[in-house]
Amino acid sequence: MTRLRRCSRLAPACALAAAFFATGATGAAGQDSRLNRLPAEARVIVRALVDSARAAGVPTEPLVQRALEGATKQAPGDLIVAAVRRLAGDLGRARDALGSTASAAELGAGAAALRAGAPPAVLTQLRRARRQPVTVPLAVLTDLVTSGVPVDSAAAAVLALAARAGDADLVEFRRAVERDIALGAPPAAAAAADAAAAAVQVNARAREQRPGRP
Repeated sequence: MTRLRRCSRLAPACALAAAFFATGATGAAGQDSRLNRLPAEARVIVRALVDSARAAGVPTEPLVQRALEGATKQAPGDLIVAAVRRLAGDLGRARDALGSTASAAELGAGAAALRAGAPPAVLTQLRRARRQPVTVPLAVLTDLVTSGVPVDSAAAAVLALAARAGDADLVEFRRAVERDIALGAPPAAAAAADAAAAAVQVNARAREQRPGRP
């Protein structure tokens, strides 16, 4: 299963990352004619923000898409500029936390996690703990917070699983938490209990794959 298909199984937090992965990391070069839809003053500022992001190695297509979304909704120019500037800042902070080798999809998921309230240090810890891409763990973290799990509890649970759990394990963990919350469990308690259960399953599977080792 590709990363893009895997992301499609997650909640909207990962949809942004999927858009990054599908459209590419650098965006359109030069002056993007699509921005001609924006009000004149907003167009000038948004183009400058896009150029600055490109120079910093930050994906630009999401910025263009955010601006076009505002234009489609006929939002005032100052609101469009504010939204694009905010997203550019989130992407830049995600890149600082995840490193210059982070993929466009990872930066998209990282930006969403930051907006959900995750500290940059959590993104850095997640990068260090996991050899695989961190797109799905970041999306799961964001989804947990959206479901009502406190940021600290959500981060602790995802970090506890990140090193050994696969993407499918993390998706199933998120589903278990959401199911338990729907049944009335306190969000933080559900996250902690389901993380512990997921860790047991992951560790048991790892032992089965390494016979003869305790």
